[in-house]
Amino acid sequence: MYICRFTKPSASQIAVEINKVSLRSLLLSPIWMWIVQLGVFTVFSASPLVSPSVAANPGFTDTELQLHQTSQTIAQFPETAAILPDSVSAIAKLVTVRILGDQGTGSGVIIGHQGQTYTVLTNAHVVAEVGDNGYTILTADGQPHKGVGLHSAKLGNDDLALVQFTSDRLYQVVAISNSNILSVGEIVYASGFPSWRFINANTLADTRDWGLKAFELTQGYIGMLPKQPLQQGYQLGYTNQIEPGMSGGPVLDRYGRLIAINGGLKYPLQGIIAFIFADGTMPSQALFEQMETLSWAIPTARFQQLFGQPAK
Repeated sequence: MYICRFTKPSASQIAVEINKVSLRSLLLSPIWMWIVQLGVFTVFSASPLVSPSVAANPGFTDTELQLHQTSQTIAQFPETAAILPDSVSAIAKLVTVRILGDQGTGSGVIIGHQGQTYTVLTNAHVVAEVGDNGYTILTADGQPHKGVGLHSAKLGNDDLALVQFTSDRLYQVVAISNSNILSVGEIVYASGFPSWRFINANTLADTRDWGLKAFELTQGYIGMLPKQPLQQGYQLGYTNQIEPGMSGGPVLDRYGRLIAINGGLKYPLQGIIAFIFADGTMPSQALFEQMETLSWAIPTARFQQLFGQPAK
């Protein structure tokens, strides 16, 4: 895949753009497209673009049947509640960390603790352009910690990375669930720290200096679980709104257990190219139109397989 590069507009350009158009029009402007991508280094790798087959993936031999079954399964579940369960919200705030680097911001989740050493799971694209040990991790108590990347970790081509920090304080470690038993329609929660926030209809703020105040938890449901993963391990499509800066943050089930890692935004600018399967094929047009309406995450089963851990 290739990395989309964008030229950063000046503050005056953004101001002019906002004054010229309504908020609805702003969302479709080139300025907004840059903002959407800002804070996310890339969702895909920097390897050269390969021309894949445009045939539908073998895992989806009957696209119409796949779409029908998905909609039927979702219909069996009640609509998600408007109020987030306090227990899941509390867990998310404790286990989600913010990752700050010179080139941008991202999120992560604490998955391990040994002595004074804590291990954080995040996206590889969150820390890829930061450089060796060039980032800071903010924990739930607001304390900054120097992040050290585990370059020796064998994570294959998946968009995953491990970071460690040391502290004599006690921090919550997330419980990891078996993503292999998930079903379409199940309620899920996604947390992280958006890099940008609308303060009002005309003001967009950089949240870098907000620290933990930028925290956000969204609720939705699983919309798709393709039989074959996309490139870099993405295999869980969900309806939650994910913003730039939330990459690397956790996707939790209704019990607050980790089931996946945020990483792919809805309606990617790459179009159908963003949905190349691991075998190099692409979905049919009908399937792509459904996939692009979802955010995408890497299930915990991918991480557990890489480290030979049994799914619980």
